Amino acid sequence: MPAKVPLSVSWEGQEDGFLRLLDQTQLPLNETYRDCRTVDDVWEAIRSLQVRGAPAIGIAAAYGICLGAAAAPLAAETRQTELQAIADRLATSRPTAVNLFWALDRQLDCARAMSESASPAQVRTTLLAEARRIHADDRESCHAIGRHGATLLADGSGVLTHCNAGGLATAEYGTALAVIYAAHEAGKQLHVYADETRPLLQGARLTAWELQRHGVPTTLICDSMAAHVMKEGRVQAVVVGADRIAANGDAANKIGTYGLALLAHAHQIPFYVAAPCSTFDLSLPTGDGIPIEQRGAAEVAEFFGSRTAPPGIHVYNPAFDVTPARYIRAIITERGLIQPVTADHVRAVVGSN
Repeated sequence: MPAKVPLSVSWEGQEDGFLRLLDQTQLPLNETYRDCRTVDDVWEAIRSLQVRGAPAIGIAAAYGICLGAAAAPLAAETRQTELQAIADRLATSRPTAVNLFWALDRQLDCARAMSESASPAQVRTTLLAEARRIHADDRESCHAIGRHGATLLADGSGVLTHCNAGGLATAEYGTALAVIYAAHEAGKQLHVYADETRPLLQGARLTAWELQRHGVPTTLICDSMAAHVMKEGRVQAVVVGADRIAANGDAANKIGTYGLALLAHAHQIPFYVAAPCSTFDLSLPTGDGIPIEQRGAAEVAEFFGSRTAPPGIHVYNPAFDVTPARYIRAIITERGLIQPVTADHVRAVVGSN
């Protein structure tokens, strides 16, 4: 299926090219692009949420390695040290989305596998090819997630989603939204309720925009309305994405997701998480070890530049929370469903990652 929203990430040119990002901070009113030509450009784009969503962050980081490699000497005796320094810089941009670290490690492993006699030009060509494979793999994963997840949504369902886990957050199509798109394209009549997703309104600015462009009937609601629409019987399923999933199935996603899982549990509504296997961090036994990014006070105390809280007020602004596996009916991956969500079932589907 051709993309119905602009691609969030693209590489322009060959080894001497650059990374082009759709600036998601400008949506939905302006479709503008940022061209990244240095590692610091990519770092800032990730940190400032110009590119966001765990898979898209990983893809951008993989191309960031290519930009760094283009500027490095890459002599055989210093190559790995130089590339490690580039990866270390990119790794500091955001701490929670494990796809960032997964993509950086994949590029470093690619470099380690090269012959010591490989020329700098050969190294750059190989790293770009690997970044393109990461990009293509994510595109395929998204469509597979959609196919597996669409079976969980009944015709005529109301589906609630939180934050943005669509094409903007991935190579194309999305994770949570891929489930909705695939069901919609199969002819199922769905109505989506999109949480606005405070404090940065990814649901209002991005998800509602995506769903509208795909022709999926959508209603935007405030985060605080979710319990009410569930009680009214408007919602038959909740589908969200994830930024990191522990070995037992505990899942970190945008702040507010845990509360939705509790609400869904109270109303006996199935709660689903959709994510590629690259989002699993099997080194963490439970979600207690997932690092939670803390963001600036202005995101909460201001509303797109206008002050809405008293000066000097203390602000707590965690970007993510962790939903325990016991509240997740199934995790939808490109390899199939993890259901019930247990460490054994995670291992069976994800394997060693």
